[in-house]
Amino acid sequence: MEHELKIYPKYFEDVISGKKTFEVRKNDRKFNIGDILILKEWDNIRYSGKLCNVIITYMIDDKFAGIMPGYAVLGIKLLN
Repeated sequence: MEHELKIYPKYFEDVISGKKTFEVRKNDRKFNIGDILILKEWDNIRYSGKLCNVIITYMIDDKFAGIMPGYAVLGIKLLN
């Protein structure tokens, strides 16, 4: 499944550079390992036109691991 998501510029650049390999998101979309995230750079007013595709490679959504109920930490790998 593919999910289009907004991402702030500072985080977008870190994903592109490979420095940021995770996303913390509200799990209102039922994310799964293997899903594609289309991350669109957003500055809280408009989209920049930049985007990247990542795949979810790992997922933690366990309250016993300290994750707030309804949220997930997604391990991601850049695809393009």
